[in-house]
Amino acid sequence: MNFTKLVPNVFYKDINAGLKTFVDCLEFTITHDELSSERPFCVVEKGDLRINLFQDRKYAAEHHPEFRLVTDNIEQVYEKIKLNYSELLHPNLKVITLRPWGAKEFALKDEQLGIIIQKW
Repeated sequence: MNFTKLVPNVFYKDINAGLKTFVDCLEFTITHDELSSERPFCVVEKGDLRINLFQDRKYAAEHHPEFRLVTDNIEQVYEKIKLNYSELLHPNLKVITLRPWGAKEFALKDEQLGIIIQKW
């Protein structure tokens, strides 16, 4: 078997929270837009990464995913987020920290999910 991409679905009570996190803060681009539809949905992408964002109160209440974004320039990413979106920094990992497993990490948290930014 050969797979070329993993595309997670993230459900929000209000999709605008996801757009703030992914489009505004992390600088993903909306590549498919059904935001004005009865069931708002969009696809956001950055490089080879793709995430489907949905507005769905029921699923948002049931699912609270966490995932990692790996970068080679964690200090630059951190400074930009700290300067412009400090309210998204996770209170338990709000500064770059060298973890026992050897990775540098900091974390973001919005109303729906946690994102760990990591550099090995």
